[in-house]
Amino acid sequence: EVQKHSVHTLVFRSLKRTHDMFVADNAKPIPLDEESHKVKMAVKLRTEYGSVLHMPTLKENLREKGAANTGDPYGNKQYSGSQGQEVEYMVTGTHPYPPGPGVALTADTKVQRMPSESAAQSLAVALPASQSRLDANRTAAGVGDVYRHAGISERSQPPGMSVAMVEAGGNKNSALVPKKAPTMPKPQWHPPWKLYRVISGHLGWVRCIAVEPGNQWFVTGSADRTIKIWDLASGKLKLSLTGHISTVRGVIVSARSPYLFSCGEDKQVKCWDLEYNKVIRHYHGHLSAVYGLDLHPTIDVLVTCSRDSTARIWDVRTKASVHTLSGHTNAVATVKCQAAEPQIITGSHDTTIRLWDLVAGKTRVTLTNHKKSVRAVVLHPRHYTFASGSPDNIKQWKFPDGNFIQNLSGHNAIINTLAVNSDGVLVSGADNGTMHLWDWRTGYNFQRVHAAVQPGSLDSESGIFACVFDQSESRLLTAEADKTIKVYKEDDTATEETHPVSWKPEIIKRKRF
Repeated sequence: EVQKHSVHTLVFRSLKRTHDMFVADNAKPIPLDEESHKVKMAVKLRTEYGSVLHMPTLKENLREKGAANTGDPYGNKQYSGSQGQEVEYMVTGTHPYPPGPGVALTADTKVQRMPSESAAQSLAVALPASQSRLDANRTAAGVGDVYRHAGISERSQPPGMSVAMVEAGGNKNSALVPKKAPTMPKPQWHPPWKLYRVISGHLGWVRCIAVEPGNQWFVTGSADRTIKIWDLASGKLKLSLTGHISTVRGVIVSARSPYLFSCGEDKQVKCWDLEYNKVIRHYHGHLSAVYGLDLHPTIDVLVTCSRDSTARIWDVRTKASVHTLSGHTNAVATVKCQAAEPQIITGSHDTTIRLWDLVAGKTRVTLTNHKKSVRAVVLHPRHYTFASGSPDNIKQWKFPDGNFIQNLSGHNAIINTLAVNSDGVLVSGADNGTMHLWDWRTGYNFQRVHAAVQPGSLDSESGIFACVFDQSESRLLTAEADKTIKVYKEDDTATEETHPVSWKPEIIKRKRF
């Protein structure tokens, strides 16, 4: 039989249980041990600030703390600026470095770049007050008058204003200077490109295209499983190569040997000898469709990327797989090689771009800024920069660490291909058949093209899978879903007056990533 209690008793018991539950405050932090805290802070100072601990402290800080308190509580020595001599500050240049890779750093070979006076002023180095320097250079507008307090946090200032603490005769004057909003610089004028030839002959989507180094012919790979070689000047078919048993997804012509390399959705990577027009080597190893390939410009190495989430590095001559670059978590859609570090760049459907160390076969940097699949990557032929294309944005990056430069927004489609020439014209081709042309430096979209599909094709067959400039960079070739290759050239009749840049120096609102 259940004993019945009064409401008062039940409430009291509930209170007691609640009290017992919370009386032991397990979330309460343990008391700070002074000794271990000192050790921790001393270690942190040494590891994170060891390189600047030898520098003198500001004399104003020393006066506030008192002359006696020259050491800090964590046992690190501090150097007083008021120990009988004036502390002079010098704006130094870079550390000495050798003039090139593999050169020993000696007194004869060392290079050291010194900053100019204007560069030093723009750096806004925080210099403390030195009475002797102020007396000597009170009227001089040199490095000695560089603004102080440059390290003030941006958040401590009102938006749009920057506080410049200027040394003037030993008195601190704070001048509030409104910051100018960044504006897009005026883009370089580029003549518009116009369609002047449509080449047909393939029986399926044209998936890839490459121009040979001599600029006499170009090669295309298609969903009809064939590779076709075309004369660049006339657009006539010279040769058809058969051998792949599925869609050909990548072709490239070697500048170092008479070889053509191809890869396809049949997992095969083939090397064709163009003197005999026969396959002379196969590179076996990929577990799924091979989506792209590139040749290293200075060594006999071939790099391929695949739906099996890897890229593979092959020795062209021995057919050996040198490295398997693993790390991507989805299909690797594009791969590019260059002579400088990082020598291999991959873009993947896992939305990341990876920069690889060729020697170690490991990732150097992973760029995670894109929100959607990265299907295209292109390297600038002159600058140490590259661009990547994704449905969310085209992004530009700096080598070697992949520092973000800017977004090129506006091509709202699945971007399959990117190409850039030395003149700074970036071309992006999309799945819906649109092609946008951009000024590389400013990211200004100066032309949009949507060419009509081949007669007899459906409008839905409008799509650009690959595009490339020829070696003279006067022709642009696109591989399309209507089974054609379209050739564009610059409009010779256009001038800056007839086709002005419709550009306004509006304030740019660039996303940082």
